[in-house]
Formats: sequence, structure tokens, C-alpha cells
Amino acid sequence: MIQLDQRQLGASNIVVPALGVGIWSWGDKSFWSYGTTHTREDITSAYKACLDAGLNFFDTAEMYGQGESERILGECMKADDRSVIIASKFAPLPNRLSASKLLDALDASLARLGASTIDLYQVHWPYTFISIDSLMDAMALAVREGKIRAVGVSNYNIRQMRAAHARLARYGIPLASNQVHYSLLHRKPEKDGVLAACRDLDVALIAYSPLEQGLLTGKFRANVPNTIKLSKVRRFAVRPSRLRKIEPLLQAIETIANERGKTAAQVALNWLLSKDEHIIPIPGAKNARQATDNAGAIGWRLSDEEFQKIDMAARF
Repeated sequence: MIQLDQRQLGASNIVVPALGVGIWSWGDKSFWSYGTTHTREDITSAYKACLDAGLNFFDTAEMYGQGESERILGECMKADDRSVIIASKFAPLPNRLSASKLLDALDASLARLGASTIDLYQVHWPYTFISIDSLMDAMALAVREGKIRAVGVSNYNIRQMRAAHARLARYGIPLASNQVHYSLLHRKPEKDGVLAACRDLDVALIAYSPLEQGLLTGKFRANVPNTIKLSKVRRFAVRPSRLRKIEPLLQAIETIANERGKTAAQVALNWLLSKDEHIIPIPGAKNARQATDNAGAIGWRLSDEEFQKIDMAARF
């Protein structure tokens, strides 16, 4: 039986914690330029803190840090033999014109991870010259060869999801997941029907950027001077006009967090968990403090009244 703080990856037989760990920032130099100061030792501490808290579902990709994220995860797994569940992604780049490239990329990811199997292998985005049918055929071959356990996609719309689901069904393989951007500040999956399709097809919705790069943690507020060094892109994301717009939502989250003895991030993540049992948020964790804070989002649930209060405050 699935426990309260566990989720199943769609119709696959893989059970994961209700909260995953997104590790795109591990080894990503472009992310460091945003002003973060995490070190390799910080990442090791984050990894151990995640496992200590029962968060052993890590999401990476060959594109993250040009493979560095996968390499670092592999090093962490080698140094700590506790069980982990690995999700990675194939990038259908413009120069990859054949589905056979997926199998080559998979072998390269396995080598960087130092693993014989990837639990969930995903197509990173749908923009490619390779057909969905061909990609799913290659995925099915990888399942048959034992190199992956489950098949997922990322950034797919309803039509693309259904096409992938139908093609995999020919092989008796379920589409396990669709990873999309979803948070209280980005509710497109509710509006474009992706969340409804995940329910209909029994596909897990893996929510990336669930804290909107820190906006939902409360560390950026209207009328409060920002002391964090940011890139131009990040400064635009936290521009004063946007902060004023979302301030009522942040206040609603803060009120409930104070009443619950939780952090704003924990409340924002719990809202996603409470929204639907198909949703698996994957916040990032660059150090032990962030990993421990993320873990505090599970083990409890918002009341219906609290959920609705936040929900209404997030309808801009």
C-alpha cells in the first residue's frame, strides 16, 4: 500500500517519495553566476541530508552542467551506498536526427552515473526532428534491454502526451510521467489540461521549479531591500512590480506557515502535494539546510480551508 508521503510514477511499479530532488544546479556554472556560493562539499552535505530525510528520488539530465550533474550524483552514490531512485533525461538536440541517438545518450548517462540502470528516463522536450513514435520505440528497446525501468517525457502538451502514451502501449509499457513547470506562480498545467490528462492517463506530473527560484520562499519581498547579488535575468524575475503583485500570496503563505510552525517554502510545496496525488514536486537542494527544509514539506497536510486560502490568493 502506498503511504501518505509516497507517490507512484504513474502506472509503473516504481514508488518514490512524494517529494523529489531536482539537481540541475549541481555543477551548473551558469547557475552559480546567479550569485549562489555552494561548493562541492555543500552538495555532498545536501545529498546526505536528503537521504537522511528519506528523499532518495533525484532528477538530473545530460544537459545539466554538460553532464556534470550526473557525474556528481554518481560520485555521491558511490560514496554513500544507500538506495536511490534515479531520473535522467535525453536531450533531443537539433543535430540528433535519429532515435538511435537516444540509446547512445543513455549509455553515456549510465557511464557518468556509474549505474547499470536508470529508473526513469525522460525525453527532455518535444522540440525535435525525431518523431514521438521513434523516440518511444527507442525507449521501449531500452526497457527491454534493462537499461531503464520506466519511461517519461518533459514539457509535453496533451497531444504529445497522448501520442507517447499510445505508442508505448503497443509494447505494454505505461507512460510513467510528464515533467513540467508547475507552482503557485505558474499554474499553466491546470489551464492547458496537462494536469487533467495526467489524471486521465494515470501519469505522474513531476513539477519542476515548484518554488519559482526562491520567490515562494519569501526571501524576496515588496518594499524590502534585496541584499542578494543577482544576475540581470534574476533581477528581472524579482522586479518590484512583480513582487508587489504576488505580495498578497506571500502574506497568505506566511500567515499559514507561522500558524503551522513551518517555513513558507514548506507551505508552498505542501500546496502542490495537496492539489493532486499525481503531483511530485522536485525542488532543488544545494546544501543541507535547503534539503532539510524541503523535507519539512511532507509528513503533514494543509487543511481544506488553508488550501483554499492559498489557492485564491494565487489567482492573479
